[in-house]
Amino acid sequence: MSEPQPSSRSTADHRSLFARVIEFISPGPDSRDELMETLADAERRELIDPESRAMLEGVIRMADLTAGDAMVAAPRIDMIDIATPFDEVLDAVAGTGHSRFPVFEDSRDNIIGVLLAKDLLRARGGDAARDLRALLRPALFVPESKGLNELLRDFRSNRNHLAIVIDEFGGLAGMITIEDVLEQIVGEIEDEHDEKREGESGIYTLTDGSSRVAGDAAVVAVNAHFATDLPADEFETIGGLVAHSNGRVPRRGESVDVGPLRFAVMLTRGGAVRWFRVSRVPAGDDASGG
Repeated sequence: MSEPQPSSRSTADHRSLFARVIEFISPGPDSRDELMETLADAERRELIDPESRAMLEGVIRMADLTAGDAMVAAPRIDMIDIATPFDEVLDAVAGTGHSRFPVFEDSRDNIIGVLLAKDLLRARGGDAARDLRALLRPALFVPESKGLNELLRDFRSNRNHLAIVIDEFGGLAGMITIEDVLEQIVGEIEDEHDEKREGESGIYTLTDGSSRVAGDAAVVAVNAHFATDLPADEFETIGGLVAHSNGRVPRRGESVDVGPLRFAVMLTRGGAVRWFRVSRVPAGDDASGG
């Protein structure tokens, strides 16, 4: 007696499902937007909650992000000079509340290692002269272009939680932690040490002459930095002004020209722009929009 054969309908259904799975994991050029819409629809139908949708979208977007997109810019890094006396280092570490500190010698661009606060605290009770250099752990250096997915794998495999980000010229671009990477998925991870520093403008000059500008930077601060006269009466933040000029919040990779400045979106989060790369609109270009 011959074995029963599967019905043509079940085979077709199986193949259809298989094809759909392949299409899902190997999307075409336009499938990412469709996937985002599917997640939005699932939320509307209450199949997933808003937090789950945001995390899933973060995982998808993270595939396009690099260390340069999520790093802390070099001027904002709390560093330690290797020549600083031990007791002063203790005071500095206690004052910031961080658990890891890049350590430099002679200049901030010359990172010679990473100091862990727990190593420092263990050494403070020693009788011998406490040598800061002996406490340093090797620093992990990565290029700005390193993908966040790959960086997260590196963090997990080598048990590092911090990497020094180097620009294309070999200079110090910034620092990135495993927390910075995870925030791209779960959103801002805030603690008692995350308050914005008094007087901080959110504007940082990059090595190529352009600037990295926070979306919540004040319009007046942008005007002062670039010697421009962008309207500051209706919108307090530059993100709000750019969104108004564009007619909507621009997406990552889009550029919007406002007056003499070009705002290229580097990173978005929670429906708002977190970072712009800002440069002068080249002479002869139409500066009317994105």
